[in-house]
Amino acid sequence: MNADKLQDDNTSTCEGLSFMTKLQYAAHSFITKLAYHSDGTVNRFLVNLADIRSPPSSTPVNGVTSYDHTFDSSRNLWFRIFIPANAPSTLSLPVIVYFHGGGFVSFSPATMPYNTFCRKISGDVSAVVISVGYRLAPEHRWPAQYEDSFNVLKLLDDKEMREKIRVFPANADVSRCFLAGDSAGGNIIHHVAIRACGTHFQSVRVRGLISIQPFFGGEKRTRSELRVKNPPALTLAQTDFFWKAFLPTGSDRDHPAANIIGLRSEDISGLESFPPTLAVVGGLDILQDWGRKYCDVLRKSGKEVELIEYPKVGHFFYSAPELPEYEMFVAKIVEFVQRLKT
Repeated sequence: MNADKLQDDNTSTCEGLSFMTKLQYAAHSFITKLAYHSDGTVNRFLVNLADIRSPPSSTPVNGVTSYDHTFDSSRNLWFRIFIPANAPSTLSLPVIVYFHGGGFVSFSPATMPYNTFCRKISGDVSAVVISVGYRLAPEHRWPAQYEDSFNVLKLLDDKEMREKIRVFPANADVSRCFLAGDSAGGNIIHHVAIRACGTHFQSVRVRGLISIQPFFGGEKRTRSELRVKNPPALTLAQTDFFWKAFLPTGSDRDHPAANIIGLRSEDISGLESFPPTLAVVGGLDILQDWGRKYCDVLRKSGKEVELIEYPKVGHFFYSAPELPEYEMFVAKIVEFVQRLKT
């Protein structure tokens, strides 16, 4: 069955999801309809109410420990670090810096699906995963999220600062660093990677990007934005709200932070150190066309990119371990990191 037919099949949008996942999606959708206001403001109490969180665990869970670390209390910037508990101390561990989605407005590293997903990646890849808690819009608009995220790379590049992170493993190798992000996080890693290309790091070397259903947009609607009916997790109205909350007041969706193919977008063809990218799109995700356009931009700019398409999943599929695509994609991440970490 081709992607267009899948897009028109409204009955299949929740196929394979467990009852609990469907319930969580429905509850989140209901609460955020009340929390997101047409003027681009939010009811932060309700947004937090819709965010089911998990604590860190110093006791291994599925072979991985996790700890929280605040690195700038003045901005409440923090991250959750996931460490394979059984990895030999002599084994050099790559570092994956993860940026969560949520339209720049919602969620954190403690959000239950991200806690689960980052633990899974850490264990399966045998990597240290640093999940970043950046500032949220609309209280903090563009470029605050990019600045916070880049600050994490600068922190990791500073040996003295790394040593102040009590739980940071001595065998974590920041010269084998990967940036990963879903949705808004996929947007963040693109812009952070561009900035990293123009920065001299002492220790950090970004080897690859893992772009999971990246959130880009523009004033002109794509086919998938118009044709995907009843998406399981992300609607067009929500994406419009997120851009309004995130972008500078008065900006439209062709702002270069959003539109990577627009006239104002940044040309990356001259960035020789821009890393290889692993990207994934879902056939029931309204953002799928933007994901494909992003890969086209990378290819036309002479960058290495691998695009994976899962026709039967919607946005946020990585929050549902019951889906076969969940394990399939984690296996692709393992393969990607193993290939590029040396």
